[in-house]
Amino acid sequence: MPLFEARALQKRFGAQVVLQDVSLRVDHGELCGIMGPNGAGKTTCFNVLTGRYKPDGGEVLFEGRSIGGRTPREIARLGISRSFQVMNLFDEYSAIDNVVIALPQVRRHGWSMWRDLARQQSAYDEAAELLARVGLAGKERAASRRLSYGERRALEIGVALAARPRLLFLDEPTAGLGVEGTARLFDLIESLKRQLAIVIIEHDMHFLFRLADRISVIHWGQVIAEGTPAALRANPWVQRSSLGRT
Repeated sequence: MPLFEARALQKRFGAQVVLQDVSLRVDHGELCGIMGPNGAGKTTCFNVLTGRYKPDGGEVLFEGRSIGGRTPREIARLGISRSFQVMNLFDEYSAIDNVVIALPQVRRHGWSMWRDLARQQSAYDEAAELLARVGLAGKERAASRRLSYGERRALEIGVALAARPRLLFLDEPTAGLGVEGTARLFDLIESLKRQLAIVIIEHDMHFLFRLADRISVIHWGQVIAEGTPAALRANPWVQRSSLGRT
């Protein structure tokens, strides 16, 4: 049984059909990519998979259980975390505080525990370990707004990991990064492979083809090709497009 599966997803906005019969699967420990041209339906698909949009048809399953139509918060509690193309951080808080408030024990007890966190050293120890894991050791007390763009991307992944997910969705993680920042992010995501399942929407095909075990190509709201990076490079449609040029 796959860890995560979408079956025949459909989504429309008014008369516009954005997703039509989209199916994909993610196995335990697998890194899967979603790619396609602008306007293909990738972001809508991502938002349906992670609960921001309710599908108009089809099923989304996590560990064999239907989760379609559940709220993003409910889905997160099941063990699915996501990042956003536009970063979603508390700029006025330090890096470590951003991670601490995403920890399950803090979210579970709400802001009353947040006020008492000065006495919760174990939460800060766990957050510091997560920051080190994403390459931000020594930046714990830095205000998140003062971090570099690449560091903020890493912090956002640290915040997503704080929920202790079994499946991590990353939305355009290289957006806005330069060569060095992209290289550091590649190393970070590569280090996370096999520790948990990962799904990435990514416009940088060179980045995605080097990381992914399997990639789904979405165009016209449908999955038109799916396979390993090597198989997609040999796909005639991908060859005729600019998508497979790495």
